[in-house]
Amino acid sequence: MNVNEIKACIPHRSPFLWLDEVTEISEDRIVATTHLSPDLPVFQGHYPDFPVFPGVLQCEACFQAGAVLISKQITLDDAMVPVVTRQNNTQFRRLIRPGETIQLEVELTERLSNAFYLKGRVTVGGKVTARLEFVCTMTAVE
Repeated sequence: MNVNEIKACIPHRSPFLWLDEVTEISEDRIVATTHLSPDLPVFQGHYPDFPVFPGVLQCEACFQAGAVLISKQITLDDAMVPVVTRQNNTQFRRLIRPGETIQLEVELTERLSNAFYLKGRVTVGGKVTARLEFVCTMTAVE
């Protein structure tokens, strides 16, 4: 899936869309990539003399990949958005620097009604940078 196909699945847009491409997708697993341009504004402030991609944005990229996966399970309409309702067991293992490409792997482990239980992994060059578990639910836009 390219960026336009991703945008058709989730409401996220630039500058807060953290998926460039989906390389694999099945009923319960998605793999996506994002190239982190050195010109991203986030690197100007985090940190100016030692730029690092924030852990919270690694998590957000996993959340977005999970939302694309969920969109393949249910039909998303303009009145509903995927929202993270829980995050557990988050671990950060390696710093991510400007110019690197991250790979996101998210697996759907369980679905209970409108709640989707997922686990995610972020890697760079095959090395794990973050692992997390999270839950998304579909929420009405008010």
